Amino acid sequence: MSLESLTDTIRSMLKGDATLDGTVKFVLPDEGVIFLDATSMPGTVSNDDRDADCTITIEAEDFEALLSGELDGTMAFMTGKLKVAGNMGIAMQLQSVI
Repeated sequence: MSLESLTDTIRSMLKGDATLDGTVKFVLPDEGVIFLDATSMPGTVSNDDRDADCTITIEAEDFEALLSGELDGTMAFMTGKLKVAGNMGIAMQLQSVI
């Protein structure tokens, strides 16, 4: 799946009534970034490489599996497939937002 497709998937998954206490940047090595700001409604999703409160680094294929439910976020973190920098609390809130 391309970066554009993954970005569109996040955009379509964004729940209209859920907010985050900060911003999240997904870094997909060799692909690009997806920036999520759901601090206010409506939330925004872009490919802007901006500073975020929480940065999650994950390979594109693992990110796709995570979004489809084939990969559990906790397991991905525990096995090193997903790395979190910054505010871990915001990373925990993602389940309610997407």
